[in-house]
Amino acid sequence: MNKKIVGVVLALVLIASLLAGCAGQPAASASASAPAAATSADAAKTAAASSAAVTASASGIQVGIVLPTKDEPRWIQDETRFKSILDQAGFTYQILFSQGSSATEKTNVETLISKGIKVMIICPQDTAAVASTIDEAKKAGVISIGYDRLITGTDSLDYNVGFNSESVGVAQGQYLVDKATGTGNPLYLYAGAMSDENAFVFFKGAWSVLQPKIVDGTFVIKNSSEALKVKDTKDLTREQMAAIIGQITTNWDFNVAKSKAQANLTAVKAADKGNVFVLAPNDGTARSIADVFAADKDVKSYVITGQDAEKASIQYIIDGKQSMTVLKDTRNLTTAAVEMAKQILTGKTPETNSTFNNGKKDVPMMQLAVVTVTEDSVKKDIFDSGYYVATDFKGVN
Repeated sequence: MNKKIVGVVLALVLIASLLAGCAGQPAASASASAPAAATSADAAKTAAASSAAVTASASGIQVGIVLPTKDEPRWIQDETRFKSILDQAGFTYQILFSQGSSATEKTNVETLISKGIKVMIICPQDTAAVASTIDEAKKAGVISIGYDRLITGTDSLDYNVGFNSESVGVAQGQYLVDKATGTGNPLYLYAGAMSDENAFVFFKGAWSVLQPKIVDGTFVIKNSSEALKVKDTKDLTREQMAAIIGQITTNWDFNVAKSKAQANLTAVKAADKGNVFVLAPNDGTARSIADVFAADKDVKSYVITGQDAEKASIQYIIDGKQSMTVLKDTRNLTTAAVEMAKQILTGKTPETNSTFNNGKKDVPMMQLAVVTVTEDSVKKDIFDSGYYVATDFKGVN
């Protein structure tokens, strides 16, 4: 009987020790970790392979970030800088990419809401379609900060952080004007995506500078019948801009830009080429369009604009294959967005210096300045400022 009692006691002790061991194990999570916690090599590989950058704590995620796509260098650059700043600030966060899909964007926002975010920083795929998603976040008590792009059609958007978008277009248009001499210069127009409000604002800025020079004969539009219809109109209506952009849109896609440029050059005569001027909306499309124009034997030279100061385009500028870019220093942009989130999370009213009307309300905004970068100013604006390191590029003196 004593042996049986001893056996039972030993068995109970063994079971208790096993239960204690299980209770001591932390709950597993495939996508979350504390900012200061060490991770295994396997966990690090898993995190690196994920489409989302995640850091979380037992209290949930404080800041949710939604970016449009991982397929453009610009947004990967922003992701990297967000990680660095948020890690230093000690905030818990998650970064998700919508991959060009409004449906994925909506799912991303709902995922972040379910994880308890307090503040959302979002750069939408479609600046109008995202309105209902912003409304959903508002109902959940989330403060929304529009990032870089201008979100329209909702009074639920709380703040915006971005650059003076119209000044980007003005800078692009002014560069073309400054480089043009004489009259009859062939002008090829390209724009961003119809779904992006910024594409309209960029074009509005460029048109304000280019239109007087189209009227006086400095430029002749070669690839847009819609633009030709309204060439005598400086202040275009929304409908007029939509008709033009619908004809010249690149959809912010390298391949669309390439195909459209090829189609444009195939459709015109050799006399419509020669020394050409090209309004390209951003760096990715600028490189694609520039390659097409450079390959055409009837194009003697081209002046082409850009935007975002992507590394590849800085190299193109150094090599003489792209004329300029508009630097929107994303170091300042990400810093301003995180600072705004920090102020919200600590119960303060975020600092703003401007507003923009999104059709439903005047949205408080922190607006940042832009810089025109050319071959002559690359050293000062890019290398000396620390935006990029000169040794990463070829042909730098």
